[in-house]
Amino acid sequence: MDIRQVTPEFAVAPQIQPTDFSAIAAQGFVAVMCNRPDGEEDGQPSVEEMRDAAEANGIAFHHIPVAGGQFPDAAIAAFRAVRRGTDGPVLAYCRTGTRSITLDTLANPDDIAPAERLQRASDAGYDLTNLSNKLA
Repeated sequence: MDIRQVTPEFAVAPQIQPTDFSAIAAQGFVAVMCNRPDGEEDGQPSVEEMRDAAEANGIAFHHIPVAGGQFPDAAIAAFRAVRRGTDGPVLAYCRTGTRSITLDTLANPDDIAPAERLQRASDAGYDLTNLSNKLA
């Protein structure tokens, strides 16, 4: 499991497995967001499997899928609402972590400047400089 801490309250990861949730809970995460469409790739655990594993470990589970490099306003708003409405650390995942960090960068739940958002992504190992003209 490759969890990349972005802030004390937020981290991203490539695809996790249902068996990872006990370790995720032990690390203090109270919510997990899946940013992959169900069935995107062969062998990917279903959203139902992931939700069941999360809930069995006392972790809230949110499914906010995005695909094809598209980040609809509704997905960005939902991501922001979960981040702002969760009392405790949140872990977001997708296939590589890029969609999750991109959603966080676009949603700007911490109300920080674009340069700081891009730096956070870079510090976590994601180059999002291509978003520079989309950040306000």
